[in-house]
Parts: sequence; structure tokens; C-alpha cells
Amino acid sequence: MLDVCLLGTAGMMPLPYRWLTALMARYNGSSLLIDCGEGTQIAIREKGWSAKPIDTICFTHYHADHISGLPGLLLTMGNAERTEPLTVVGPKGLGRVVNALRTIAPELPFEIQYRELAQPVEHLVLHGYHITAFRVNHNIACYGYTLEIPRAGQFQVERAKELEIPQKCWNRLQKGETLEVDGKVYTPDMVLGAPRKGIKVAYCTDTRPVAAITEHAKNADLLIIEGMYAEKDKVAKAKQYKHMTFYEAAEIARDAQAADMWLTHFSPSLVHAEDYMDEVRGIFPAAKLGKDGKTVELDFE
Repeated sequence: MLDVCLLGTAGMMPLPYRWLTALMARYNGSSLLIDCGEGTQIAIREKGWSAKPIDTICFTHYHADHISGLPGLLLTMGNAERTEPLTVVGPKGLGRVVNALRTIAPELPFEIQYRELAQPVEHLVLHGYHITAFRVNHNIACYGYTLEIPRAGQFQVERAKELEIPQKCWNRLQKGETLEVDGKVYTPDMVLGAPRKGIKVAYCTDTRPVAAITEHAKNADLLIIEGMYAEKDKVAKAKQYKHMTFYEAAEIARDAQAADMWLTHFSPSLVHAEDYMDEVRGIFPAAKLGKDGKTVELDFE
């Protein structure tokens, strides 16, 4: 099961009812954060979750509303006596940006490991999360992310018995391990059926619509995507500053055949967002407005 919480939904500046951009996922005891805007650690506390288990932080880009909450979060994690390494992922310049912010958080009881993105598409596997980073179109280097939890095929008991595989090996084979016992090598493909559908979440903010978003969000269980503007007279502004409208986001969700879509990263000027949702749902019926603290538990079929 993958828990997903949209911690902050504001773009540009925090509001009394919206913290700045951040998403948190929890799987198998490990937490992952995408972006860390101002107020992120407060939003985590309001949710009742903990910052200590965060093992990975992925940054879409380095505008302040996506990273300004990092120093305080690092200090909180350090004060919680965390000692395990923290991996941070982001576009070129990652080490320089994080180290500059750490001027006010210089002493931490854990190591920070850097994974700087350079290619248009990069794949990482961290703490059980299969992460794909894909470049999008903002006015500085910016990436979207997919988080996938794959699911192996079903364990075939009769097949294991036919091959006379010792029962003590079954659990480890089911977990994907290759074993050698009494001179014989046993591999997972000997006892596992075809891979089953896993869990997939796609997350993208601060971009114009590009084919890469649709491609990587294909068949996602949940697409969390920027809806900076809803007003029809803001289309030119969206193009100028390289953001998206509600309607462009809905078209991407429709074309990607996502199961669900949450809009996020709203302009500070946007009020009464629900007034625009009938037209948005005309494009993609499963469209929903994101809100701070919005959470879902995604489970395997």
C-alpha cells in the first residue's frame, strides 16, 4: 500500500489556507517527499505524520516556493536524532543550491547524498520506490516525477513443489532473491507468474503542456498536476510564465488515461476554484481539486 498526501497546494506564496508546494508518500516504512515549500514541516505535523522517516527528497526545480522549507525540515529531522543518510534528487546545481540553504543548518547528524539529474529522462530505485524523472518546460530546468511500486507475479506453489524447491526458500524467492542451496541455484522466475499491475503516481508542476507528461503519466493511478490558472483570461499569462491552466491539465489526464487527477499549485489570485470544475470535468470526469492534507491510500489490485 502507498499512502500519498498533498501537503501544500499553493504556488508563488503561502496563504492562510494553503501551504506552499509539497507532496509526501509513504511505503514500507520509508517516506519520500517531492518539493519542500515554505511550511512543509508544519503541514507534515498537521497531518500527524513524521519527518524523521523521510529517506528521499525530489525537487522539481529551484524556485523558492518549491524548496524554501528545506533548511527547517533538515533541522527538524536532525533534532529527531535521525542518523540514516538522506538522498536528495534534483536538476543540475542540486549540491550548490542545497549547500547554500544549509548555511543556516550546517550541522546535521546524518549524511546528505546527492543525485543530480542531467538527462531528459532518468530512472532511480530508492527504498522500494521506482522513480522516473522527466524534463518538462518551465523557465528554468524543471522535472516531473513518477513513483511506481512494482508487483511481482503470483507465487506458484505447485510449480515450486514440482521443481522440489525447499520450502525455506519460497519466501525469499517471492521477494525476488536468487538463492543457491546445496549446489542448486533457484531464481524467482522459476516460481513466479507474470508481473501484476503495480501502483503508479505521477506528479508535475510548473510547466507548459508537453508530450513527456502524457507519456510518463500513462495509466497512472493518480496524476497530481499543476493547475495554476482557471480563469480563461489567464491563458496568455500561463504561456508567458510557463504554467498550465485547469483545462490543459485535464486534457493531459484524459490523454494519459489516468484513473484519477488532483489539481495543485494554484495561483494566489485564484478564488472559488470549484466554480470552474464543471468544465474541467467535462474534459476529464475524474478531475478533483487538490487541497492541503488531501490523502489517498493506493493498494494493489
